[in-house]
Amino acid sequence: MRITAVVELATVSSVHFILPDATAERLLEIPWAQPDYVNEVGKAKMTIRSLVVESEGTRIIVDTCLGNDKERSVAVWSNRTGPFLDDLAAAGFAPESIDLVLCTHLHVDHVGWNTRLVDGDWVPTFPNARYLFGQTEWDHWSTSADADDVRLMADSVRPIFDAGLVELVDTDHRLTGEISLESTPGHTPGHVSVRIRSEGAEAVITGDLSHHPCQLAHPEWGSSADVDPVVAEATRRRFFAANADRDVLVLGTHWEPCANRLFTDGEAFRPRRV
Repeated sequence: MRITAVVELATVSSVHFILPDATAERLLEIPWAQPDYVNEVGKAKMTIRSLVVESEGTRIIVDTCLGNDKERSVAVWSNRTGPFLDDLAAAGFAPESIDLVLCTHLHVDHVGWNTRLVDGDWVPTFPNARYLFGQTEWDHWSTSADADDVRLMADSVRPIFDAGLVELVDTDHRLTGEISLESTPGHTPGHVSVRIRSEGAEAVITGDLSHHPCQLAHPEWGSSADVDPVVAEATRRRFFAANADRDVLVLGTHWEPCANRLFTDGEAFRPRRV
């Protein structure tokens, strides 16, 4: 079993746009946040990354970041020309070698490299892979009339259906004997995390059930992108409690550093980077 992180975009900035309660002043009040997760002026470290999991001869890429050449409402995410595919190949993973693509949910920064632009058409980036989308996720986002959602479906999701590469799965789907999905709803209706067990070791990829470790100290700090804030908070609290004080490697999809172990801290929780 091997898990490889491939970073598309790393930032040290305000996270107030995605975590409205996480002001610089409040982040600086978290005693363990510096220097690993927050800098000296209260800027948060966050990363948009994919995680490639190799299990039982199967190569799985979990979430596909932002992608290039795509019009987006967030300026720094729009019409990108980044080297993600080169970085992926340099890590040993040519697009043609990927067997499964798993999107924890269908938000813009998790589906972008599902496709790439070739001669004016959006084509699957991973032509030999099956793409696993949650049935509940697809049912929700495919009927949205929001302009950003319609654009996202058109350039990053529907072309995969057109190519016949999609498998719609339940939130407890098993990918291999070592890897299964785990329902973690609230951020989106069908959001999943990825549970990995191999030779007595255990890890979990969070997806967006949490965007930054500050939510360990404040599970009530929700994301502005949470579809159901009440369910999202309950999911965070349940997930943190279930994985704290255990030998579980928690891989925060947007956390920087990515790999942590969790511990109870009074009525809340805290991380320790690995």
